Amino acid sequence: MKYLCLVYLDAEHWTACSDSVCADYVQQLVAGQHLVAAEPLHGTHTATTVRVRQGQLTLFDGPFAETKEMLAGFYLVEARDLNEAIQLAAGIPPAQHGSIEVRPVRELQLAPG
Repeated sequence: MKYLCLVYLDAEHWTACSDSVCADYVQQLVAGQHLVAAEPLHGTHTATTVRVRQGQLTLFDGPFAETKEMLAGFYLVEARDLNEAIQLAAGIPPAQHGSIEVRPVRELQLAPG
């Protein structure tokens, strides 16, 4: 099953883990055949939030959330179950400075066409 591990960091710890440390962990996930995808994100100052209400498009600079921790990146992993996904998430280097949200990925339920 696939799990999305969302990496959250506050501004103080945004660069606490070097790219090389994170890349080393990615290689461990690849070697264990757990990695589906992983990418870091630019800071929230580069974000644009899009909303459509009653056909009207509205744009907001930055994320539309009141929080100290911001989404810094993600790891999409393949794991046997939630317990294994949690163990993989615990190894993500930024977990030492922020938090990792682990969520199962669900498949779209499409009506037969």
